[in-house]
Amino acid sequence: MAAGFVTRSFGAGSLVPSPREAWSAKPSDSCHSKFSAIRASVTKVKEEIDPSGLKQRQGEERIPVGVLGASGYTGSEVIRLLATHPFFNVKLMTADRKAGQSLATVFPHLVISQSLPDMVAVKDANFSDVEAVFCCLPHGTTQEIIAALPKRLKVVDLSADFRLADIKEYEEWYGGPHRAPELQETAVYGLTEIHREEIKQARLVANPGCYPTSVQIPLVPLLKSQLIEPDDIIIDAKSGVSGAGRSAKEANLYTEVAEGLHAYGVTRHRHVPEIEQGLAQAAGSKLKVSFTPHLMPMSRGMQSTIYVKLKAGVSARDLRKHLVETYQSEEFVKVLGEGIVPHTRHARGSNYCFINVFEDRISARAIIISVIDNLVKGASGQAVQNLNLMMGFPESTGLLQQPLFP
Repeated sequence: MAAGFVTRSFGAGSLVPSPREAWSAKPSDSCHSKFSAIRASVTKVKEEIDPSGLKQRQGEERIPVGVLGASGYTGSEVIRLLATHPFFNVKLMTADRKAGQSLATVFPHLVISQSLPDMVAVKDANFSDVEAVFCCLPHGTTQEIIAALPKRLKVVDLSADFRLADIKEYEEWYGGPHRAPELQETAVYGLTEIHREEIKQARLVANPGCYPTSVQIPLVPLLKSQLIEPDDIIIDAKSGVSGAGRSAKEANLYTEVAEGLHAYGVTRHRHVPEIEQGLAQAAGSKLKVSFTPHLMPMSRGMQSTIYVKLKAGVSARDLRKHLVETYQSEEFVKVLGEGIVPHTRHARGSNYCFINVFEDRISARAIIISVIDNLVKGASGQAVQNLNLMMGFPESTGLLQQPLFP
C-alpha cells in the first residue's frame, strides 16, 4: 500500500482526508471526573470524519480486508467492530475447521447488517482481492502464514508471534523456534498510544496482549518520567474466560470456572516477557515484575491492580496528575476523577481503558487500577485502531461504541 493512500479517491471527487486534516483531538475535562467526558455520539463523529457522506456508500467501495481465524473470539470481534466501520469491508474470512460454512452458522448475530463471504481454509484463501489482513490465529501458527502473504498487504497480527523483539526469548517462553526471524525485525509493537508514529509507517504490527495493554498504559508514562521505582512492581491481574480463547479446554468448562476464581500461569505466564520488554524500554534498563493472572467467572473484562513504589518526594497524587496530563487528549484512555474506582463493567464492549491512582496505606507506595475489555482494547479494538493508523485514517474510526451497562 503506497504511503500516499490517504488521498485515495472514493468517487464524486471526494478524497479521504489525512488524520491531521480530518481530526483534532478534543481534550476532556481536566480531571476526567465524569464518564460524560467520553466523546459525543458515534453519529457526530462520523459526520466529522465523513464530510462527503461516505457512510451512504456501498460496501464494495470500501477497503477490502481479510480476517484470518474468523470463527474465534478475536476474529469475530473484529467482524463485529467492522460492521459500523465506514472505510473497511470484510471480503475474506478463514476458519479451517469451519471452511465452506457461512458465518451465520457460527455467529448468527454478526450477519444482521453485513454481507459476508463464506469462510475458507487458509490454504485456499485468495488474497488478491484484499488490501489488509487481521491475523487472529493462535500463536505458533502465524509466523509462516504471515511470511507467505503478499508483501503489499498491511497486516495486524493478534497472536503473540511477533510481540517479542528477542526471538530467543520467544523460543524460551513459547517452546519453539521462531520461524520468521527476518519478519520479526520489521514488526512494530502495536500499543497504539505509546507507539503511534511507528505504527503509521508499519507494514506488520504485532498487536499487544490483553494483560500487557492494561499494565503498560498506566506504567509506561510513569516509568519514563521516573516517578516510580522500576523494581518491586506487583501486578495482580484478572480476566474474563474469553481471554483463554474459544477452543475446547477442560479448564474453561462452566463447572470449572463458575462460582469461583483461580490463579494460573503463576510465575510463568507468557505475557511476562512482553510486559517486562515494554516497561524496560520505558525505564531505560532491564527490570522484573511480579505478575499473577487470575481467571474470573465472567465472559469478558480485565482488571490489573498494580502496586508500585514511589520515587523520593513523589506522591500518589503526582502519579495521577501525570497520567491525566499524558492522556488528556487521548480518546481511549480515561483517568477517572479522584477517588473513583474503575470497574470492568465501565469498559465492557468498548475500546476504552479506565485508570486511577490511589495512595497505599504503606508509605511511599501507590495502587493503580486499570480496566479494559480484554476482547476490545485488549485485542480486536486495538487491532482496528492500529489498522486505522496504518491506512491513514483517524484511529478512532469505527470504535466509538459506548460501554455496555448493565
